[in-house]
Amino acid sequence: MSFCRICLFLSAVVLALWPMPSQAQRSREDLEQIQKLNRFYSLLSASYVDKVDMAPIVESAIKASLAELDPHSYYLTAEEMKAEMESFAGEFSGIGVEYNLLRDTIIVVNTIAGGPAENVGIRPNDRIVEIEGRSAVGLSRTDIPALLRGEKGSRVSVGIMRRGVKEPLCFTITRDKIPITTIDAAYRAADDVGYIKVNRFGHTTMREFREAMTSLGKVSNLILDLRGNGGGLLGQAVEMAGYFLPKGSLVVYTEGRSIPSESFYADRYNEFKGRVVVLIDESSASASEIVAGALQDWDRAIVVGRESFGKGLVQRQVGLGDGSAVRLTIARYHTPSGRVIQRPYTKGDKEGYYKAHYSRIAGIKDSLATDSLPKYRTLKSKRAVYGGGGIRPDIVVHSDTTQVSNYMIKLLSQGLYRDFVMSYLDENRNELLSHYPAYESFEKSFYLSDTELERLVAMAAAAGVEYDAEGFALSREIIRNQLSAMIAQLLYSPSAFYRWINPRQVDSYIKALELLAEWDKQATPLLKP
Repeated sequence: MSFCRICLFLSAVVLALWPMPSQAQRSREDLEQIQKLNRFYSLLSASYVDKVDMAPIVESAIKASLAELDPHSYYLTAEEMKAEMESFAGEFSGIGVEYNLLRDTIIVVNTIAGGPAENVGIRPNDRIVEIEGRSAVGLSRTDIPALLRGEKGSRVSVGIMRRGVKEPLCFTITRDKIPITTIDAAYRAADDVGYIKVNRFGHTTMREFREAMTSLGKVSNLILDLRGNGGGLLGQAVEMAGYFLPKGSLVVYTEGRSIPSESFYADRYNEFKGRVVVLIDESSASASEIVAGALQDWDRAIVVGRESFGKGLVQRQVGLGDGSAVRLTIARYHTPSGRVIQRPYTKGDKEGYYKAHYSRIAGIKDSLATDSLPKYRTLKSKRAVYGGGGIRPDIVVHSDTTQVSNYMIKLLSQGLYRDFVMSYLDENRNELLSHYPAYESFEKSFYLSDTELERLVAMAAAAGVEYDAEGFALSREIIRNQLSAMIAQLLYSPSAFYRWINPRQVDSYIKALELLAEWDKQATPLLKP
C-alpha cells in the first residue's frame, strides 16, 4: 500500500468526528471502512518499527483526501484558522499603523485615526527602528505583525527615527482593537452618482456599507463595485442584496445531496430605490456573485464588466479539536432564476480548474459565448440570462491591455512602485499637503513629472530591472496614473486611490457612468425581454 493511499485511509479516522447521519442511517460499507481505518491507525501507532508522530500523518491524510474532491473543500491549520477568523471578525488588536518596508526599514505610511499609535504621537513617515529594545531593521514582512500585534491592553515599546530629529524617539504603546474595513472606497462619482467598492463580505460589511451610503448624501444612482471581491459571509451578502430588493424577495437558495434545500430572502423593505450598476470581473466570487446574480435576476441592476469566477459551493466548517478545521462542500448555490453559480470542475483536478480560469483571464478561451449554455429567464422582465457557472454581465467590458508592457509588470511585481512612492513621499509629503490640502485640489492640479518617472527608471535599474525603452514608452501614462493614485491614497485616504484611477483607467467604471447618464437609451432596452 502506497503512503498516499495510507494517508487517504487515515483521513477518514479524523473525519469520523464530523457531524454525520446517525449510525442506523450509515451503510454497512461505511461502518466497515471506518472500522478498517481505525484498526490501521492503531496498528501504525502501536506496532511500526520506529515511533511515529501521528499528527503530521493525519494532517497530510486530511489534505490528500480533500484534494480528491472539489476545488473548494479544504483544510485549515490552527494558525490559518486564527488568521481567517481575524480577517472576518472586523478587528484585531495592535498599535494602529499602516506600514511598508523600504530598504529593510519599517516606515509608517499612515496611522489609524484615534488609534493607539496616533494617540501617543507617532506620525506618517516615522521609521520604526526598534521593537522591545531589539533592532527592527532587516525584519521580513511576515515577522512584523507578530511583533506589533498582541492582546488588547498589552504594551509594546518602539524606537522611532523621525526626519529632522537626530536622536531616536521612544514610544510605549498600549495595544487596542483595530478595525479591519471591508469597504475600500465611497465617494460621489458625479453629481447624482455614488460609488462604493466592497473588497469582501465580513461581519461588519453592512454596517460599513450603510455608513458609506450615508456619507454619500442623497444620490439617485449607485455604482456598486464588486470587482476583485472573493466573497465571505453569506448573511452579509443576503443583506446587501436585500438593501436593493423588496422585502421577501428570494436572494439565493441551496441544494445538496444530504441536507435540506434552504432559501434566503430579503428581510427588509428595500432601502435604496435608485438605479444601480454592479461591476464584476473574473475575481468576483461566491458572496459577490450571490449579490450580482440576485440583482440581475430581479432586473434590479445592470451588471457590467467581465464574467465572474464561478464559485458557488456551500462549505460547512467543522473544528477538529486542536484549532484546525475542515471546510467540506455540502451544497450548491443557485440564483433566484435557478442558475447554478459554480462553474464545472473535475473532481481531484484542482490544477486544471484554476488553469482554465487563468486561460479565461488571458483571453485564450471565449467563455462568454452563450450558444451551448442553459438559458434562464429573469423574474420580472423574463429576459434571457445564462447558466453554466459564474455571472455573465449584461454589458461586457473587456480589459484593455494594449498599454501594458512586460517592463511595467516587472516594475509593479518587484515592488518598485511601492519603493518609489515611499521615497517620493518621504521627501515631498509636507510640501504636497501644503500645496494640496484636500484631495479635490490634488486631483485638479497634481501632475507627476517625467523627471520623477525617470527616477523610477533609475531605481529599477539599480534593483536589477533592465530598462526597456519601448515598454516604458508604451506604458508611461498607465505608470504615471498608478503612481499618482498611490500617492493620493497615502496622502488622503483609500478612497482617493479609486477617485484618481477609476475615471482614468477603469473601462467598466467609465461605462457605468455613461450608462447611468443615458439610462433610458442604454439600460432600459437591456431590461426588456
